[in-house]
Amino acid sequence: MSQRGDYGDRLDDAFWEVNAAASRFISYGCGVSARHLRDRSLRMQFNRELAYYAKRVVEDVYQRRISPEQGLEAIRAEANSLKSQVNRVFTQVGGMAGGASQLLTGIGSCVRSYGTTCAFHGLPLIAHGGNNFYENARGMYEGRTDVVGPVRKKYQDVAKRLGYGEREGNMAYYATDLVLSGRAIGRMVVKKDAWRLFRYLKTDKEIALKQMGRGALFIEGAASTLTLNQLIEEYKK
Repeated sequence: MSQRGDYGDRLDDAFWEVNAAASRFISYGCGVSARHLRDRSLRMQFNRELAYYAKRVVEDVYQRRISPEQGLEAIRAEANSLKSQVNRVFTQVGGMAGGASQLLTGIGSCVRSYGTTCAFHGLPLIAHGGNNFYENARGMYEGRTDVVGPVRKKYQDVAKRLGYGEREGNMAYYATDLVLSGRAIGRMVVKKDAWRLFRYLKTDKEIALKQMGRGALFIEGAASTLTLNQLIEEYKK
């Protein structure tokens, strides 16, 4: 923001507190755009709009159209809104990645087992993965955090029939999601270099975790952490 020379006749501490808050807001916004906006023109437009907004607030305080307290409140509200949007997008991107991972793992489980493990392992993963991807993709497109997919809706309906509420249905959904993800990386799979004469032995298999690359492990860990946080939030309600 502007230096003190630009506002020489207004040097009270309250005004400069607003000025400093505006500078921090712009700095945070520039960091957000640098991390998340690859398009240079969009990034510049985003930064320019933040700077214009912050400058208008400072000017309003300087011209005494609003009080310093109102200026601080306006900047902090906008900063909190931006942080909330960043957190929402981060959560939904992670949810989409985790859902896609579950979906592919479930399909792979059905294919590799020729359908023998589909009913109790592959299909639940496919259902949860598809639902997670749908909820987060639609939420990102519509700018919402309250999208409920058909699978989670089933959990809510069952909870209500048992005399509970949506909260308990959501908790059951998230808990099952964590169990399915844990079972997916903890299951025994055939080693890549295993050779079968008649049937695979125990020594021909290893835990699926060992075959996952760093990227897949990161996605799985991030998605499980987000799901655990959602479960905790539901529990606290």
